[in-house]
Amino acid sequence: MAMDVASLAEAPQLSNKVKAEMAKKKMRPESPVLVRIFKQESELEVWKVDASGQYALFKTYPMCRWSGKLGPKKKSGDRQAPEGFYHVSAGMLNPNSQYYVSFNLGYPNRLESALGYTGEALMVHGACSSSGCYAMTDQGVGEIYAIVQRALEGGQQRFQVQAYPFRMTTQNMAKHRGDPNMPFWRTLKEGYDAFAFTRKQPKVSVCGGRYVFNKEFDGGEPSDPLAQCPAAVSEPATDLVAKLGAEQKKLEAALATTTTVSSFAYMDGGMHPSFRTLLKQQGAKGLAARISRTKYPVSRPDAALADPYDD
Repeated sequence: MAMDVASLAEAPQLSNKVKAEMAKKKMRPESPVLVRIFKQESELEVWKVDASGQYALFKTYPMCRWSGKLGPKKKSGDRQAPEGFYHVSAGMLNPNSQYYVSFNLGYPNRLESALGYTGEALMVHGACSSSGCYAMTDQGVGEIYAIVQRALEGGQQRFQVQAYPFRMTTQNMAKHRGDPNMPFWRTLKEGYDAFAFTRKQPKVSVCGGRYVFNKEFDGGEPSDPLAQCPAAVSEPATDLVAKLGAEQKKLEAALATTTTVSSFAYMDGGMHPSFRTLLKQQGAKGLAARISRTKYPVSRPDAALADPYDD
């Protein structure tokens, strides 16, 4: 947010400051990138492969606005920002977005299409307006766009985006134990944990109406996302299976507790506390002028202020 919005170039470039930050973390600008999104925390993380050959966190960006509630997007017009695993190629980058620049998440993906979910043009973009997208401010999306574009130019064919309702710790899962989305979130947590334990991008397959991670199947990738999964010809490494099993037991124990949990009644999405503070101080027009070159209006500012951020 420190950058003056008027100083943004028409096409975002990787700044010397970002290159220096990468160098400190033993990352190359052209090395592969991975993005994680967390709704409840209103944060987007950019990870890059470092000198170890594994992914390491490069930077966490505060999110100005997302809409809807926690849970997956299922139909056009529901204002839901999507949750799931997506893969973004160079053709999905838009340097001419009405929200400065953007990239399309590719919703609905193969699983979502098979489940009959509808919607289109779900983006990560600038400004602070959302009707199903993730709005990062012009400054934030400009930096993110330059990073992912350089990785794609460097040889990465597509980068993975993991979109979650919240950081999928056992404690957070337990806080939401009564939510009807819990079966779906438990599947997302499998991918979350696989990445956490390996720092490698999980291989994502779809079969049995769900995501399946780090498996190779007899006959190749399953062609029907809703059909029963074919026999697996390779499983994740033994040590990873053990770690995932231990995490599963921790989750079962956490979900089995009878402790009263807080309710989360989102009016319409969320906003990072840093932007909520600015919204309170400067008003919707003041915030829009600060983070959007076109002063694009903040979406539903009253809902952003009323949204319960933590318990």
